Amino acid sequence: MRNESTIGVLGVGAIAEAMVIGWCDGVEEPPTIVLSPRGRDRSASLAARFPTVEVAAHNQEVLDRAATVVVALRPQDVAATLGSLTFSPEHQLVSVAATVSVARLRELVGPADVLARAVPLPAVARRRGVTAVFPAHPDGRRLFEELGQVLAVDDEPSLDALSAATATIAAHLAYLAAISQWLTARGIPEEDASRYVVSTFAGVSEELERRPTGLLELADAHATPGGLNEQFLGTLRQAGFLDLVGRGLDEVAERASG
Repeated sequence: MRNESTIGVLGVGAIAEAMVIGWCDGVEEPPTIVLSPRGRDRSASLAARFPTVEVAAHNQEVLDRAATVVVALRPQDVAATLGSLTFSPEHQLVSVAATVSVARLRELVGPADVLARAVPLPAVARRRGVTAVFPAHPDGRRLFEELGQVLAVDDEPSLDALSAATATIAAHLAYLAAISQWLTARGIPEEDASRYVVSTFAGVSEELERRPTGLLELADAHATPGGLNEQFLGTLRQAGFLDLVGRGLDEVAERASG
């Protein structure tokens, strides 16, 4: 029997897992959550960890038991999976599947209502970070306000741009790895090099949380005239490294928009 307070989740990858942990871990009255069997190992692990989390036998059972449904499928799987399911007007969907527009979702899930698309990040497991949401439907926002801060945007292109910006995470980590590898090549043990780099940038992250705006000003504040930071930043700028960030994001955004 469908329950209005139950949350259903279609597709249980890393982001869905983070969301479930954020909703349940250390929460006095966590919601009842029904997970699809897709991502079986993660689903089983979450059900074993949290008493209010269950795994459905199949995707239709998720819809049969939950009125609010989070679509956390891979973009390439959205059409086939949603097209095979039966929705009712009682269903309210929130999608975290990248690149799938609200209009396309409505085509696939009618007569259900699509509350919002959202871009949650792994930090929602700790109820931290900012989740971009469009449109700013109060019920859709509420789901993510329980997982940290919400940034409601006015139009879908803005949401797509914020989603594209998340494509820089792997590059950022690879940049840190390159620094660590340089230290290792200079004779620092690999474990010590990694620990040092992580600690250095964790400190910078704390500073960013205190000052989330004015990033260029913050960079300049660290680039003391005549200092080593200024020299390294100047080398990157002269090589066009920072210009490549915008070019790469343009390519990601173009692909994401289809």
